[in-house]
Amino acid sequence: MAALPGLAVAPSAQAASCAVTWGSLAKTSAPLATGRVAGVRAGHHACYDRLVVDMTGRAPGYDVRYVGTVRAEGSGKPVPVAGGARLAVGIHKGATSVPAMPSVAGDPTFRQVRWAGSFEGYTTLALGVRARLPFRVFTLPGTTAGTSRLVVDVAHHW
Repeated sequence: MAALPGLAVAPSAQAASCAVTWGSLAKTSAPLATGRVAGVRAGHHACYDRLVVDMTGRAPGYDVRYVGTVRAEGSGKPVPVAGGARLAVGIHKGATSVPAMPSVAGDPTFRQVRWAGSFEGYTTLALGVRARLPFRVFTLPGTTAGTSRLVVDVAHHW
């Protein structure tokens, strides 16, 4: 049964339409390009919360995984982040400056996004989430020539 505009969808119907098969194990891609972090933003969708890292140049490699503690690039110091679980979002290229981190207040899954530094060609973001939930990672071309995006989606439910 389809939902009509303006009518709420029952939680069981919404959960059924949000079935995901992503899993919660690490997702990695070899470094392939020379992009740099230009900005970070977050969005909320019906079945998942989305983190987007805007890049100059082609999309770089990445390593995104659940960790006990996110560590700062270069120093190794812990980067505290709110939430029941933490994703370390590693990007295989640096940033020219520290971009503003998006507010995720009110998102069902995301709790906090923090900068964990750039050092020797690696950049890390700390993403605090409600619990260890399934996630997926992929890259997309940017909206303008010479740009790209790294996308991290974290499901609201298993």
